Amino acid sequence: MMEQWPEGSAADPEAARERYASDMRASRKTLRGVIRADLPAAHFGLGIVVVASVVVGLFAGAIAGALVAGFFTALFLVTLAGMLLRGISGMDAGRRAYLFTFGWANWV
Repeated sequence: MMEQWPEGSAADPEAARERYASDMRASRKTLRGVIRADLPAAHFGLGIVVVASVVVGLFAGAIAGALVAGFFTALFLVTLAGMLLRGISGMDAGRRAYLFTFGWANWV
């Protein structure tokens, strides 16, 4: 069976694959730049969680406030364990887990 290429019968399949791979790399690089979180945003996210925990604790009770804080603590610890299992160690694992847990404030 003959492969159909947009360039016609004289097309080079290897060049088309290389063009596709290059386009995918560029697309992924752009996406990584868009969803990248930084430390100031993560600090802001931590602040939001602390304020939300206090507000929920005042209005809904101390247990509800502790649940909000506990959820984010558990998320951080699970993410940290995942980083350590992947072989990322030390401060880098902690930084990545922190960015994952609280970096969503980049979009607030």
